[in-house]
Amino acid sequence: MKNYAKLIYGLLTALCFTACNQSKLQLQTIDNVQLEKNLLKVEVLDKDLDVPWDICYADDHSLFIAEQGGAVSRIDLATGKKKQLFKIAEVWRKRTAGLLGMVVHPKIKENPYLFVNYTVKKDSLLIINRLVRYEITADTLKNPKVLLEVGGYTAHNGSRLAIGPDQKLYWATGDAYFGEKAQDAKSLNGKILRINIDGSVPSDNPSPNSYVWASGFRNMQGLTFSEKGLLYTSEHGDAIEDEINLIQKGKNYGWPAIEGKEDLPAEEAFALKHQTTPPIKSWTPVIAPAGIAYHNGKGIPEWANSLLLTTLKGKSLRVIKLSDDGRSTKGEEIFFEKHYGRLRDVCTDKDGAVYLATSNQDWNPSPGFPLPGDDKILKISKADKATHKVLSAKKMESIDLVSGKTLYQQYCASCHKEDGTGVVGTFPALAGSAKVKASPEMLIPILLNGIAKEQAGAAMPAFNFLSNEEAAAVLTYIRQNWGNKASTITPSQIKKQ
Repeated sequence: MKNYAKLIYGLLTALCFTACNQSKLQLQTIDNVQLEKNLLKVEVLDKDLDVPWDICYADDHSLFIAEQGGAVSRIDLATGKKKQLFKIAEVWRKRTAGLLGMVVHPKIKENPYLFVNYTVKKDSLLIINRLVRYEITADTLKNPKVLLEVGGYTAHNGSRLAIGPDQKLYWATGDAYFGEKAQDAKSLNGKILRINIDGSVPSDNPSPNSYVWASGFRNMQGLTFSEKGLLYTSEHGDAIEDEINLIQKGKNYGWPAIEGKEDLPAEEAFALKHQTTPPIKSWTPVIAPAGIAYHNGKGIPEWANSLLLTTLKGKSLRVIKLSDDGRSTKGEEIFFEKHYGRLRDVCTDKDGAVYLATSNQDWNPSPGFPLPGDDKILKISKADKATHKVLSAKKMESIDLVSGKTLYQQYCASCHKEDGTGVVGTFPALAGSAKVKASPEMLIPILLNGIAKEQAGAAMPAFNFLSNEEAAAVLTYIRQNWGNKASTITPSQIKKQ
């Protein structure tokens, strides 16, 4: 009898051990990455997604995913089990409009709230951004409460949400394609808004009865707090000066009068008059910065006190080292450039693992993408040994903008595409374009002065910051490629304009 009991106990133990092993999360590793001391692995956590615009870690060790079309899902990071919690039916999607920002309350057990913002088309003309709070249950989202609405558009809606150490909700809004709104104190567009979690205005905001915390922004795509409680944003510039900003109470960040740091006479005058705050980092040519997250170094010591920044045009993960006080940057490394395609968002978990959301199924995919299984959620964490080809970072280097082809790739290809085909209904094709092949006197002003959005599917910024030699080089490249056979444009012709 004793032997029989031992046999039964042994079988039960074996079954339990097998079941436990089977329940442990097993992910597909696709790459390894070598840092200075540590080796990392990149695994696929989820795939076949519909543009995961925002990903957010919750303190119950789960990952929330917001897809552009309106779906909100949750993955148990211990088991990998995924459940779609809700589909927001009223989401209106076009270009970069849709379900955009999302944040889970950092104390999910005490405050089981999920906040989202998304675009709604009220009629043929009116588009708004709606901020809504949901209650989270095990199976769904319930009891939606509309907290706030601001103006929207098919683009420049901003998107990101964050909850600060003060337990207030922060919302990064876009200028909705009307730059003047960013400086309009009565408008909530182009602002950082600070909101109580019930939707009311905090009593210690800069102005009584106003949600505005900071102003002067174009189109913020990232929002994150550091361990010290500092708030950072990533922001799309126009043709130049993508930015990282350190957000401070009541400050003005200059758009549309200032792009990047004030280095032109008109910008200097505006900065002096309005006491604007410059970015702590900017990029020209632009990289289209997207989601941003702070890393404290847990699990990946080399990334301690850094901002992790995903990029769309740059198709990379940037690791931006911060100064000890967090008020300036010290260096930048570039990972996965053109390897996974467009990267939309990033977050970290309690152990320091990093999660990336690809964006290759969106409205503006790059050549060679999407890849099989896109869009994906990728997990980056420490590895014991390499099982795949080992990737490494590259340092940020200055770019030599000499040739017309290089200039085109840096400034034009993200919209008009590398082969000049453009995006139907939004960015016109340059291949075979009558305007491209027209006389220099007609074409040059378009490059130098840009095109307002009322005249086209999307606005084209002015490129009058280019030197005469650079402007001539890029226009000549456009006029003599993809079947275009027009005359060369010279620097002297640019100068005459």
